[in-house]
Amino acid sequence: MKTILLIDDSETQRVVLTDRLQRLGYVVTSAADGRAGLRELYNRRPDIVLLDVLMPELDGWGTLERIREISDVPVIMLTSQDTEIDRVRGLRGGADDYVGKPFSPAELAARVEAVLRRTGEREKVRDRFDDGVVMIDFGTRDVTIRGNAVHLTPLEFRLLAALTEHAGQVLSRDQLLDLVWGSTYDVTDDQVKTYIGYLRRKIGDDAVDSQLIETVRGFGYRYRRQT
Repeated sequence: MKTILLIDDSETQRVVLTDRLQRLGYVVTSAADGRAGLRELYNRRPDIVLLDVLMPELDGWGTLERIREISDVPVIMLTSQDTEIDRVRGLRGGADDYVGKPFSPAELAARVEAVLRRTGEREKVRDRFDDGVVMIDFGTRDVTIRGNAVHLTPLEFRLLAALTEHAGQVLSRDQLLDLVWGSTYDVTDDQVKTYIGYLRRKIGDDAVDSQLIETVRGFGYRYRRQT
């Protein structure tokens, strides 16, 4: 059974959503604030997080930022501030979906199922990639470049995984957004370019004389398999 971590300072909301999600077969653990939620995340390793935005002390934005520093677990933001600016902020911050209050438990359950299904499809990749230069262990999330260990953030790891999975193929901005971010919603070309730059610096790949990630102007990016 999939485990859901619900982080919300409203006891009523926690009780209602926990009951509904448990009836659907999920294991639900909850926390009343961001700090407690981060402890639960570390201890329970949930399959998905439902994260309220407006909470005292450490709010949803701060909690999301800390989650993304240590995990790529799917996150659905829950908030009464259902504006375009907030939705964009959530998605750009690494959230997988954004649900405005009020919402029905049935709608939320459908969103949870959709995100878990999409995440499961993304994870159907090889156990290991190794072309003699780049080695990726998808089970442990370890990455080595020319024998040297490299630390990547969860988003950088997903970006490298997408590029190597489609080695030799040019991936457009929209394809990368779908494969890496899980959405094409209002994310700019600059954001994709920025994260390609972050990844290149981590793996020692010069953007001007690229050995690994090639920029195909007007089309996208391509990973050059080395063997």
